[in-house]
Amino acid sequence: MRGSLANGARRWRYWRVSAPISDWDLIVAGAGPAGTAAALEAKRLAPGARVLLLDSAAFPRDKPCGDGIGPHAAAELDALDAAAALDGYPPLWRLRLRAPGGIEVSGTTARPSWVVPRRVLDARLVAAAISAGVVFERERVRSLRQRDGSVVVNGALAARVVVGADGANSVVRRLLGARASPDRHTAIALRGYAPAPSGPPEQLIAWVAEGWPAYVWSFATGTGLANVGYGLLRSRLLGGRAELVQRLRSLLPGAEPDPASLRAHHLPFSSHRPLWGRDRVLLCGDAASMVNPLSGEGIYYALLSGRLAARAGLLAPDRPGPAYQAMLRAELGRHFRHAAVLARAIRWQPLASAALAAADGSPARFQHLVELGLGQVRITPALLASVAAGWRSARPAAAGP
Repeated sequence: MRGSLANGARRWRYWRVSAPISDWDLIVAGAGPAGTAAALEAKRLAPGARVLLLDSAAFPRDKPCGDGIGPHAAAELDALDAAAALDGYPPLWRLRLRAPGGIEVSGTTARPSWVVPRRVLDARLVAAAISAGVVFERERVRSLRQRDGSVVVNGALAARVVVGADGANSVVRRLLGARASPDRHTAIALRGYAPAPSGPPEQLIAWVAEGWPAYVWSFATGTGLANVGYGLLRSRLLGGRAELVQRLRSLLPGAEPDPASLRAHHLPFSSHRPLWGRDRVLLCGDAASMVNPLSGEGIYYALLSGRLAARAGLLAPDRPGPAYQAMLRAELGRHFRHAAVLARAIRWQPLASAALAAADGSPARFQHLVELGLGQVRITPALLASVAAGWRSARPAAAGP
């Protein structure tokens, strides 16, 4: 039996497989936050479900990332009964934001964040999944084939639904014939670990003119280290790794990251219309380009989309694709649309100064900025009015580089 996918995708052939097949209720490719969230949610919904989690890496393993766990991401971990993944890392309440024109605002967030190295976080989530009854195997996805209402992975593993959670360079996405996120909708960032600055632990995000729209960050873990980095649109990077290292060091002059910890990674933004998957293969997290284009935050959307993919796969196994689409639309549809609009607008540099000027002295507006970067983006009349007011007060500073 042979067929092809619609929507102009590269032909993905359906083959009737006759070799012995190992059957599962759900196969998850990728054991980062999106994949482990899918696996944990599946076992939470149906403790007897046969769930297979695949990843080519042995855990613990390093993963370049900003390591930030915002309030929404922490709530997702709690919903998955996996809040213990944050143990040993203190909650962080202070956030400082800076615009290129020199405007800076800081404050205490309404809910705390955490900074947990992905080497620790991911290993803990994999361990939690295994404890819940998920089977973990070290294996890389090489092929996908259709077989009478199921999907066969690597010719020997079959499930009614497969979740592709294998990151920005997703093999599952490529096997579906989907293109990678284009450079204009993809950031590249360099991350390292440095001794934390003196003083109370805080998170710093500083928008910078070099490579605009671009930013540097310093996220204290609360354990003596800070995750530091620099990121910009892939289309704006004229040099290579050396340029990223040079800019990180010059824009965060007090940070001295361990050279061995410096690693670059891509962030596929949701402004490039997130792809939910095709047929019985569901994509989530970075594999579906669900990174917030305003901040680079991805863990919250990875956890949420992984959880929704598992719900679609377990609760609607005959029509998982439409079910997953509906869930994404309900939970993140408006966020994706509004974030894409603001991502285009923020390329006009003075807008960043106006947004920060609006938040200066206004705790409510400060919290709104936090929500834009770490949670659900909403363009409201109040937001537009506050930015307009900020534009008027920031206009002299915004005339800078």
